[in-house]
Amino acid sequence: MKRKTEVSELIFKIVAYVFMVVFALLCLYPLIFVLAGAFSSSEAVSSNQVVLWPVIGGGADGAYRFGFAVEAFKYAFNYNMFWVSYANTIFVAFLGTVWCLVYSILGAYALSKKRLIGRHGFNFFLVFTMWFAAGIIPTFLNYKVTGDTLATLVGGKTWSDIDLKWLIVLAMGMNATNIILLRNSFEGVPTEIEEAARIDGATELQVLMNVYIPMSKATIATVALFFGISRWNGYFWAYKVSNAANQSYSWPVQVLVRDIIEKETDITGTYNADNTHDFQSVGQATSTLYSFIVLSIIPILVIYPFIQKYFAKGVNMGGVKE
Repeated sequence: MKRKTEVSELIFKIVAYVFMVVFALLCLYPLIFVLAGAFSSSEAVSSNQVVLWPVIGGGADGAYRFGFAVEAFKYAFNYNMFWVSYANTIFVAFLGTVWCLVYSILGAYALSKKRLIGRHGFNFFLVFTMWFAAGIIPTFLNYKVTGDTLATLVGGKTWSDIDLKWLIVLAMGMNATNIILLRNSFEGVPTEIEEAARIDGATELQVLMNVYIPMSKATIATVALFFGISRWNGYFWAYKVSNAANQSYSWPVQVLVRDIIEKETDITGTYNADNTHDFQSVGQATSTLYSFIVLSIIPILVIYPFIQKYFAKGVNMGGVKE
């Protein structure tokens, strides 16, 4: 028998659905606005005519109307600095994700073993870093010392003597939350399977590669997604490190976008005549920035659907400790 819906329950559902729709639209609007700005004319962008859809016009007749313009994308495809930065972003995201996964899996595997001497202490210090961060200045000094050490290994003197993309890859990948997710997932693997593998003569590495990793694929894929997105969107430390060493050729896309914003416009959004990126107006600079953003999110939009199926399962397996 179908249960009759109470009035209070119906009101709650209506309010909840309305709230979720409004929240979803608020999350979606920035992407819609960027897409509209990328396909709008520079005159429409500089005149603040773009709201929800692409706008062109503002020429001799001064009229604005719905339409698509591709001038921003043409400029982006011919802008060499953008593609250098794009390659840097791919480099940092790919190698950074691989590097983070390797040592996170090794660390999580060790921490999941009860026979590890000092296991509780190591786990405590891992969690402790989630409660208390070192701070911006100590972290920056740590990166600088690490960069100087890497430079010494290759015959240099300071971090300015090396390509700092490698420093961004090697020194900026620690994430305690992801290691804990992997550790909890490894702890959920039945010990009987490991014991059977050891009876068959499997080494420690073979147990990890042939037992734990295949049985934790969902969590590993989820953690790889977390690492990949954080590296792809990583901005602050890449900006601080590369600018401190004057290495504009190491900029990822996000740092290039920030530099264009700073050098092409002032705080009021008006055109800066002393620009260094050869834009003709603030409208052209802004619409081109929108095209940069659209082009830079394409890889994530392509990869995400293939990993999404592992997302919920991976978080549940790694986030809950039985």
